[in-house]
Amino acid sequence: MKSPDKKKKSKNVLKDPRASLDFFAEAGLLKKVKRSGWWVAGIKDPESVAEHSFRCAIMAHYIALLEDADPYRVVMMALFNDIHEARINDLHKMGHYYIDFKAAEKKVFADQVNSLDEKVKSELTSLRKEYDAQKTKESLIARDADILECLVQAKEYYQSGHLKAKIFLTRAPEFLKTKTARRMWRSLCRWDSSCWWQNVVKFER
Repeated sequence: MKSPDKKKKSKNVLKDPRASLDFFAEAGLLKKVKRSGWWVAGIKDPESVAEHSFRCAIMAHYIALLEDADPYRVVMMALFNDIHEARINDLHKMGHYYIDFKAAEKKVFADQVNSLDEKVKSELTSLRKEYDAQKTKESLIARDADILECLVQAKEYYQSGHLKAKIFLTRAPEFLKTKTARRMWRSLCRWDSSCWWQNVVKFER
């Protein structure tokens, strides 16, 4: 009989460290994949998918707390939403018109998680299915954060002189579902994206 004071060994033993390291390396490619939709707005060097996902996750967490949703699930959906683009890159909406990109996304994601440890694979697959179904509060928030991040980025590009980015500000907002995201959007319309730092740095005469 085992001593009761001994710690139980975790059943979640890392199956193959190389598989997880390969997955991390693949995720790192998103730091180099550009958000291609901005090219049609004349932006030569737009932000990367990783940069988008990072801020999207921050916004998702914020909205989740205000909407009384599970912030963990929302953040995880926001972080992994574009992981497939490490293999097939980002494709702007014109490309989506000609190619069944959604089917490719699902195939890539299934291949990406297939060799991962079962617990990780199971959770990521569950999160992906939940996000795609857009039925739960958490999935709606994650999608809103994705859209809202694009709107914030569009405002920043527009106010930096990329005038064609304005088209994104007029089309995307209609897809926002949560009250918090819609309220943020209304404020964004009047917001100056270049002035936030002036509340931090005080100029002295």
